[in-house]
Amino acid sequence: MDNEMDNEVTVLLEELYNTIADAKTSTFGGHNKCTIDRENALSLLDSIRSQFPIEFTEAKRLVSAKDEFIANAKREAETIRRSAEEQAKRLVDETEITRSAKAQAGDTLNRAEQRSRELMKAANDYVDDALRRTEEAVNAALNEVQQSRVRFRSLAGARQNVPAPQQEEPDEQTEE
Repeated sequence: MDNEMDNEVTVLLEELYNTIADAKTSTFGGHNKCTIDRENALSLLDSIRSQFPIEFTEAKRLVSAKDEFIANAKREAETIRRSAEEQAKRLVDETEITRSAKAQAGDTLNRAEQRSRELMKAANDYVDDALRRTEEAVNAALNEVQQSRVRFRSLAGARQNVPAPQQEEPDEQTEE
């Protein structure tokens, strides 16, 4: 979904850029002044803006997935712990077996705790990386939109500041 969304935003930004780049040069403003289709540019900006809630929804989904992953890891650790306790209880009958069971249970608990820590770290790393990439994509898209908006305003403002052509008045010549 990230690639699909990135592609959609990228396509829309490219289209907006091309709209501005391909705009006809204004006859009054020189090379850097142009006329663009306002409705088309605003429509593209609205489409880009509409993609941001999708980015935030994806970030929330990733956090939820992380929480679920951690909960599963805790359940798995709890299952392993219970299994170790049950195994230890079965081996209580003899001293040697009891010592062996305690050692195995301790090892099993240590492995379960280590596995739980590893799973939690992996989940945190995964979600942190995914959120970082999402944040970078959102920031990049926002920066591009802001730059496009500045260019658009500059072009639109320049067009509005072009003075209307003045009609030349006939020279008044005084007769001598």
